[in-house]
Amino acid sequence: MYTQEVTEHFHNPSNVGTIADADGVATIGSASSGEMIKLTLRIVDDRVIAAKFRAFGCPTVIACGSVLTELVSGRHISDAKTISAEHISKALGGIPEDKSRFTVYAEKVLKTAIEDALILN
Repeated sequence: MYTQEVTEHFHNPSNVGTIADADGVATIGSASSGEMIKLTLRIVDDRVIAAKFRAFGCPTVIACGSVLTELVSGRHISDAKTISAEHISKALGGIPEDKSRFTVYAEKVLKTAIEDALILN
């Protein structure tokens, strides 16, 4: 059911945690609903220099958070804004149709965290 990439990101997720004093923060969903992803970003000179996530839910939401941090790290904000649910799915080798909402959550949490950073600066 899951690709090798999803399984790897679930078992060995990248960048788990929270950045203290993050420049951008966003949460989509809630732990009480069983589906949540939180993203924190450190941005310097309009470039994402660090990204960390916390997730609650199935292996897919954890894998989406993990791969999202890898995709966004090191990118200029204007480039980071272009990361889409499709990019996230492709990086994970595809997502089952019934789990595709998690790629949308990941895209939304990224764009919301970037907006939060831009408002604060």
